[in-house]
Amino acid sequence: MTRGLVFLLLCATLAACGGPDALSRQASERNAPFGVDPGRNGVDGLLVGHRLLAAGESELALRAYLRAASEQGMTADVLSALGSANLRLGRLNQAEQLLRRAIELDPTFVPAVNNLGVVLMERGRAPEARLVFQQAFALDSGATDSIRENLRRAIAKSEASLYVEPEERQAFSLVRRGRGQYVLLSQL
Repeated sequence: MTRGLVFLLLCATLAACGGPDALSRQASERNAPFGVDPGRNGVDGLLVGHRLLAAGESELALRAYLRAASEQGMTADVLSALGSANLRLGRLNQAEQLLRRAIELDPTFVPAVNNLGVVLMERGRAPEARLVFQQAFALDSGATDSIRENLRRAIAKSEASLYVEPEERQAFSLVRRGRGQYVLLSQL
């Protein structure tokens, strides 16, 4: 009998709480995560990526740029942003490929041209970087200080590598002094 009594008490308690849908609906509303409104647009992945890159979070910026690529497609802006993130991560080969693809899509996109020059400088190809920076400078009409500074550095580095003065060759001779001692003498 006690089992039957406990069962009746339990049924009465559940009946007093309301229908089974009422309890579960209230609990689900209270514990549900914030929903995404599919009718509204989210924050642009490029904008998020630019902010993350400025904050020094290159890996997270790369993820945001990949999200932008899935939403917008591989535009020149997205390719340039992906190249910039890879440049910051030290992935120079990937950065160069992405930036060259961005320039193929839009040859007048100044950030991609400038960043390609930076990649070329990092890879030690100053004469080629100089040509790329000259193109960026011309497209920008010399308005951006950083492009002007990049061009100045590329010119200085490419001229330094082209016009290296040969060092004076000194003639040295090794002279034996005593047992097991040698002296290096130079002829001036």
